[in-house]
Amino acid sequence: MQKTVILIASFAISFLSCMLLTRLIIPKLKSLKMGQKILEIGPRWHKGKEGTPTMGGIAMIISLCITVVISVTVGLINSGFRSVSTRAALVFGYALLNGLTGMIDDRVKLLKKQNEGLKAWQKYALQFVCAALFIAGMRLTGNMSTALHIPFTSLHIELGFFYYIIAVLLLTGVVNAVNLTDGIDGLAASNTLLVGVFFAVMAFAGGIGGNDLALLGGVTAGMCGGFLVYNFYPAKIFMGDTGSLFLGGLVVGGAFMLDSPLTVILFGLIFITETVSVILQVASFKLTKKRIFKMAPIHHHFEMCGWSEVKIVTVFSVITAVMCIVSYFALRGIM
Repeated sequence: MQKTVILIASFAISFLSCMLLTRLIIPKLKSLKMGQKILEIGPRWHKGKEGTPTMGGIAMIISLCITVVISVTVGLINSGFRSVSTRAALVFGYALLNGLTGMIDDRVKLLKKQNEGLKAWQKYALQFVCAALFIAGMRLTGNMSTALHIPFTSLHIELGFFYYIIAVLLLTGVVNAVNLTDGIDGLAASNTLLVGVFFAVMAFAGGIGGNDLALLGGVTAGMCGGFLVYNFYPAKIFMGDTGSLFLGGLVVGGAFMLDSPLTVILFGLIFITETVSVILQVASFKLTKKRIFKMAPIHHHFEMCGWSEVKIVTVFSVITAVMCIVSYFALRGIM
């Protein structure tokens, strides 16, 4: 019963607060001239989007904070109501730190009046620090072991120190993958919403993560839904790196909350594919001077093939939904 209340309340609060906050900040961002700059190398029809307010991820971050504060307050008032656990706090903290990194990057872009912010090494260095702090916090609080669960089995392999290397690669890799996915209206938010629904389902059907996963699923799905009211095509606001890095932190943080970090490769397949498409494109061009895709990340390839943004978002979302179902069976070994 308590888990159900947490899920419904977190979804409702995050959805309504994010929708209202997004609506309020659109004119504010416009007045501050915080408009998106479009790269010349991008699809030429994206030029019409230049000037659309960005950094909308601020609304999602505030929405998360509001939901968590209410949850903690209720927990303090009602001693029988379990509040936010250390594990959930660490996942939310990790997402917020990545959101702050994105905010810095977005701010640099706006100051430079171009679509290039922090240098790649500066961005990754900050992400590495965020990942290291998350791992240290999880380990010190007893929420992380060095035994890696292998999806579709009940097998756990003890990796010792190498577990931390894999953890850092997953944490930083998925955060950047969600960032790359945020290239057309509603794509990152739609797919992350489905991941949030998956977390919520696992909290009940799988019995994994308990109230923590229900809270994570509810708030993730809720704020993505609230943001999509204004971010779906044609977008009135973009989330910027502020939002995409923040959402990336929630997606991969949830994988660790499931005690099966490798599962993120399944339910986050679209995000992973976006990253792999960029890696393949760059490697192919450097080695052969030929491109595999018409444009990378891969969602731009489909745009160049004549797909509409709505079609791409729909097809990619269906794939994510299917992979979430696959992930459910992949976790049966620890349920």
